[in-house]
Amino acid sequence: MTQTVPQTTAGADDIQEIVERILSAAALPPIVQAGHPALRQRAAEFDGQLSRDQLDRLIGIMRQVMHEAPGVGLAAPQLGIPLQLAVLEDQFDVDPEAAALRNRSPLEFLAILNPRYAPLGTGRASFYEGCLSLNGLQAVVARPESVLLEYLTPDGAAEQREFVGWQARIVQHETDHLNGVLYIDRAQLRSLSSNAEYAAHWAEAGISKAREGLGFDAGPAGISLD
Repeated sequence: MTQTVPQTTAGADDIQEIVERILSAAALPPIVQAGHPALRQRAAEFDGQLSRDQLDRLIGIMRQVMHEAPGVGLAAPQLGIPLQLAVLEDQFDVDPEAAALRNRSPLEFLAILNPRYAPLGTGRASFYEGCLSLNGLQAVVARPESVLLEYLTPDGAAEQREFVGWQARIVQHETDHLNGVLYIDRAQLRSLSSNAEYAAHWAEAGISKAREGLGFDAGPAGISLD
């Protein structure tokens, strides 16, 4: 089913005001939770709303928030900023068997602006996925195994880069945030589990035990951005 995602009505002044409030605060900003309007609107494309100094400082704060959460990605809307900016980094030391099954390898820190991704090939992978804006929950999401990401770097350079495996999942998850899409929009909802119940019953590198016990398939679900 295709749903229409509303475009943010925030202008440059609105975005600057939110960012300046975050930059001047004494503490790191909280991660907003599902229901916040910034998470359900298509964020504004970056076109110079922030100075380079503001942008660099904001990226630094987003990286801190991501690390402290902890997580492997954070999008500006998760701080209530309706701007197409996200940071990514995956340096977690995970079990080698799980890393192999999930095709998970370290991802060096990356800040992306105005990203767009397209699948490469027809391969899909289904794994449990969580989100810092839906605390305490996770669900199985089928995603393309490989994607081509087009984005701007903070210095304004246009880049293209291919991502595979878990890195591709991170890229898609964070880019979705900038388009008002949460992972639950794409999830097999029968797989939805609290973190505690997942740990008690379904924790494994793959999803076969959960698929059998909860009664879901591993195919694609949710909305289309087309």
